[in-house]
Amino acid sequence: MSSAAARLAAAADNASSEAQFLVVDMRKALTCMKSIAVEYERASKDDKVKQLEKEVLELMASYEECAHLAEAVREVPGAYQPSDQTTDFKKLIEAEVNKVKGTSRVSGDSQRLLRQFKEAVWDVHHAGQPMPGDEQEDLVMTTTQNGILNTNCPLTMKPIIELANPVRSMDCRHIYDKIPILDYIRRSKGLNCPVAGCPKVLNVAKLVCDDYLLMEIEELRSSGGGATKPTDVEDVLDDDEDLMDDGEDGDNQ
Repeated sequence: MSSAAARLAAAADNASSEAQFLVVDMRKALTCMKSIAVEYERASKDDKVKQLEKEVLELMASYEECAHLAEAVREVPGAYQPSDQTTDFKKLIEAEVNKVKGTSRVSGDSQRLLRQFKEAVWDVHHAGQPMPGDEQEDLVMTTTQNGILNTNCPLTMKPIIELANPVRSMDCRHIYDKIPILDYIRRSKGLNCPVAGCPKVLNVAKLVCDDYLLMEIEELRSSGGGATKPTDVEDVLDDDEDLMDDGEDGDNQ
C-alpha cells in the first residue's frame, strides 16, 4: 500500500469512527426520549407526547444519514482510483452513500426504533393490546428485538451480554466470543460460521467490535434479554470438532 493510500485509509477510518460515535449518541438520545415520552403519557400530557414524537422522527432522519455516512466513508479507500486529475472526494463519498442506502440495515433499524418508541407509549394505557393498524399475527414481533441475531456465542454458548470481548462478523452479523472464534478460525480454515445453517465463511479481518455492537448489547442487557436455549448449534460444533480431530490425527501420522 502506498503512503497516499495508507493516509487515505487512516483518514477514512477516523472519519467513520467519529460518525459512528455520533450514531451511538443518537441511539442513547432516542432511548432517553422514549423514557420521557412514557412519563408524559402517564401524566396524560398528550401534546408533549406528540411534540416528542415529532422530534424523534427528526432525529431518526439524522440518525439514518449519519449511519449511512459512517458506512460509506469506510468504503472510500477501496473505491478511490488514483489519477492525474484532482479527485472530487465529495462526489466519491456521495456515490458510496447511495450504494450503502441500497444494502444497509440502517433503515430497518430506524423503523424498529420508531416502533419501540410508539409501543412504549401505547403500552402505558393499553398493555397487551395491539396498536391501531396492527394485525393480530403481527404480535409475534416484539419491540425487545434489536439488531442482534444471536444472544449466545455459538461456540461457548455463553450469553453475549456476559462476553468481555464480543466481536461480530461483518458478513453474517453473528456475534461471538473473540478468543474462541479466533481459535476456531485458526483450527478450521475454510469452514463456515458455526451458527447452524449460516453459509458465510469466516474472515478474521471482518470480525469487529465497535461502539455500535457494544451499544446493542447494552440495550439487550437493559431490556432483560439474554440467553436463548441451545439449538442444533451444538450438533454442528460436534461435527466440526470431529472434523478437526480427524485433521489433527492425520497431521500426527
